[in-house]
Amino acid sequence: MLTRLLALIRKELLASVRDRQTRFIVLIAPPFLLLIYVFAITQDVSNIAIGMVNQDRGRFSREVVDRIVGSPRFRTVIYFETVEDLGEAIDAQHVLVGVYFQEDFSRRVLRRQTANVQLLLDGRRSNAAQIVSGYLYRIVTSYNLELIDAAGVVAPTTIVSRTWFNANATPLWSATPALFAVLASIVGFMVSALSVARERELGTFEQLLVSPLTPLEILIGKTLPALMIAVGSSIVMLIFSVFLIGVPMRGDLPALFGSMIVFLLSIIGIGLFISSLVRTQQQAVIGLFIYMIPAVLLSGYATPVANMPIGLQWLTQTNPITHFIIICKAVFLKDAPLSDIWAHTWPLILIAIVTLSCGTWLFNRRLG
Repeated sequence: MLTRLLALIRKELLASVRDRQTRFIVLIAPPFLLLIYVFAITQDVSNIAIGMVNQDRGRFSREVVDRIVGSPRFRTVIYFETVEDLGEAIDAQHVLVGVYFQEDFSRRVLRRQTANVQLLLDGRRSNAAQIVSGYLYRIVTSYNLELIDAAGVVAPTTIVSRTWFNANATPLWSATPALFAVLASIVGFMVSALSVARERELGTFEQLLVSPLTPLEILIGKTLPALMIAVGSSIVMLIFSVFLIGVPMRGDLPALFGSMIVFLLSIIGIGLFISSLVRTQQQAVIGLFIYMIPAVLLSGYATPVANMPIGLQWLTQTNPITHFIIICKAVFLKDAPLSDIWAHTWPLILIAIVTLSCGTWLFNRRLG
């Protein structure tokens, strides 16, 4: 049995390496997609063009404007004479946010009265606009504290924040572990889903059926090469993450690999289940998109799971990507104890048992 399994595993590995399409999609693309997506898909907002209408032109409004112009967040500051001109620029999407100083702004500051700074936000890009408004709010708040200190008045209560696990709030540090988990799942899914479909498409699947291999041996021979290739691709992405992108690795690396193997087995079970349903590699790729899009959207990669409705939060607990993203962030950034990692590893074990069992059942059923 072992000799037959080793021969099948060697055949699967050679078939994946020699097939140009599989070699590119599975072995080459994911590490470079990690480098591209980690810089493109970020929650940080920079290089923003904002509009400015300063009808005051006094000392205090100029000082606020100078602080805004000097911020590295804003690429371009465009000045307008009227609010109507600023509104047209926002409507044409030339600027994302507009800042408006009324003509009595400096006079009200001198009288120690409330002086308003109006922000006009483009609601079509609500998330980015809200983030930029937060930047502007911090600039104005910092200027207010300077005025209070210069006047010899005790400053009001202020909030001093500290960011744990990512002191500088570097977007790459938070985005890379989650993207690593998503791309690792795609590799495991693609290899397992394409393996059986490729056999059927090339007409060699019938040769396996008449060979001395049993259906269980065929299934194991399809699972182990997919796991080996996915682990190999994940190691390359891990090296890129740490040495090229600069994300720290603070946690237990063996714990990460142990949970990653369980995670990939759960993904491979889903891939084998889908590959048992389809007959061509094109259909397998379509099955990949049908599963991966909702799986990634419900994983907490883009939006926190806690913000979802209760029903969807329960559904995300059956999603292996959800648990592995938490594990990756805990190992990369947090140096979490093994108990925290185990809290999300045992659900992966259950999911892997279910997916591999379903894939085995459907595989045997289709063979029958």
